[in-house]
Amino acid sequence: MGMLEQLTATITDQLGPFGPLIAVGTLGVVLILICIPILIKQSQDPLEKLKKANNSGKAPQSGKERLRAKSRNEKLEKYATFLEPQDEKQLSKMRLTLMQAGYRDRDAVRYFHFAQFALGIGGLILGVIYFVFFVSNDETTTQQTLMYTLGPGGVGYMLPKYWVTKRLQKRQEEIEQGFPDSLDMMLTCVEAGQSMDQAIIRVAREIQASYPALAQEYEIVSQQMKAGRDKPSVLSDMAERCGVQDISSFVTVLIQSQSFGTSIADALRVYASEMRDKRVMRAEEKANKLPTKMTLSTMMFTVPPLLIILVGPSVLGIMELFSMGGN
Repeated sequence: MGMLEQLTATITDQLGPFGPLIAVGTLGVVLILICIPILIKQSQDPLEKLKKANNSGKAPQSGKERLRAKSRNEKLEKYATFLEPQDEKQLSKMRLTLMQAGYRDRDAVRYFHFAQFALGIGGLILGVIYFVFFVSNDETTTQQTLMYTLGPGGVGYMLPKYWVTKRLQKRQEEIEQGFPDSLDMMLTCVEAGQSMDQAIIRVAREIQASYPALAQEYEIVSQQMKAGRDKPSVLSDMAERCGVQDISSFVTVLIQSQSFGTSIADALRVYASEMRDKRVMRAEEKANKLPTKMTLSTMMFTVPPLLIILVGPSVLGIMELFSMGGN
């Protein structure tokens, strides 16, 4: 006990009253970093692999498929149990979110969770170092300690999620903005005598410079059709990848037109007109919201100078009057 008390006193003298807490937190981080490689290197139980395959409805892979998967994912396969959700629903949801944000790599989920873990641990270590060398003193409170040590770690952990969310929103806005123009081009191509497949290829090439995200989706659709997949499933996959309601409605229109044998040109003409009207309505909605957003900023930058101009001379006169009365 004497040695422990002496060690506690030494840490308190060096780091302040919260020195023991900082030392325990640093030791915990070090132990976590030591234990993580041990947990990662643990081999997965073959019985668990079979259970997962049965639950997901997938048959066990053949030797050629296992060899191909191992060669493509050799570096991250051993970290799979740590870098991706074990629940199949959460994994599918995360993969769909990253796909809608434009990250289609088969290891995108693992890269995402690795970035969260690395930035979280890095922010925590930097926060502890900054607190120990620049902030810690006798007047430091518990709230300041937690803010400077845990705050950077939390920010680093949430940063990849924030980036993916913003990337997804920006990509969906770009698709919504360029979709009416692409429909007009597609209608022109179909009316000129081209097939739907040729029209999609031509539209993807024409809008590549202005709307690259939408052009990429059209290119994927054309490549999948060339590979022999049926058109309804290809279009449904496109709607799922985009995550935009207009694309989903467009896919439904095309599938119904193909199923009932109606003219694709007529369907495109009607739907393109609706998309143009909807884009105008979205622009009008943004314009109507603009005065409300400008009201607060206008008041902040207009009212204080106006009050100073109107009330300032009166306040100065009153102050001079009181000073003369005091004399």
